[in-house]
Amino acid sequence: MPARKSSTPNRAFKVADQIQRDLADLIARELKDPRVGMVTIQAVEVTPDYAHAKVFFSVLTGDPVETAQGLNAAAGFLRSGLFTRLHIHTVPTLHFVYDRTTERAADMNALIAKAVSSRAKDD
Repeated sequence: MPARKSSTPNRAFKVADQIQRDLADLIARELKDPRVGMVTIQAVEVTPDYAHAKVFFSVLTGDPVETAQGLNAAAGFLRSGLFTRLHIHTVPTLHFVYDRTTERAADMNALIAKAVSSRAKDD
């Protein structure tokens, strides 16, 4: 009998995706911390044993450092909210990390625009 392929990686992606959706809803509807403004959950990475989840976020308004402090302070509250929504044995401990991808993309676009304009000026 051939060995069955493990569906663990696929399941980890599904769990991370569900955590991302549920966290976005919990933060928007139930979190009342004034340090946490308009937050977008960019991605969630879950360890193979589901013990920890790294949550990448960006902010539309406010200070990212202060927002990270507020989210990390509310991690227990958010984890308990996830416990009632998720139907898995272990709900991971949440670790919030500010995602600088959008800032880097804006910087790269500015550099490209500057290079294009200088090249057009030379022609």
